[in-house]
Amino acid sequence: MASSTDPSPLSPDAPCPCGRGPRYADCCGRYHAGPLHLLAPDPESLMRSRYSAFVLDLRDYLMATWHPDHRPDAIGPPEAGLRWLGLEVKSVRLNGPDAGEVSFVARSKLDGRAHRLVERSAFVREGGRWLYTRALDAA
Repeated sequence: MASSTDPSPLSPDAPCPCGRGPRYADCCGRYHAGPLHLLAPDPESLMRSRYSAFVLDLRDYLMATWHPDHRPDAIGPPEAGLRWLGLEVKSVRLNGPDAGEVSFVARSKLDGRAHRLVERSAFVREGGRWLYTRALDAA
């Protein structure tokens, strides 16, 4: 697992894994480390930064952005050979100033088989920080 002082094996100039920003440092990387660490400004940005954290195996970031009422005790390492292929955000909905939902499709490949994670996720803002709570259902 990457440490908090060296948050990513990805170059700051590399394209962001989430597909939103051209540079990792200007997109999800700014929430993974630095002055904006853990401060994604909205549910979509947090969801995208969490996807990038899965791609980069930043388990500390994933745990820190998971609401403690729903967070598991630990996140295991990714399966050997897992390759994340892309993210598509289908919809974003704010349910007030401190709650929101993001529907998305995350594509991956493992052992030569393609997989799609289709999810509608819930987010809340507490203490000025957005946190992932749980999967609500399939998007």
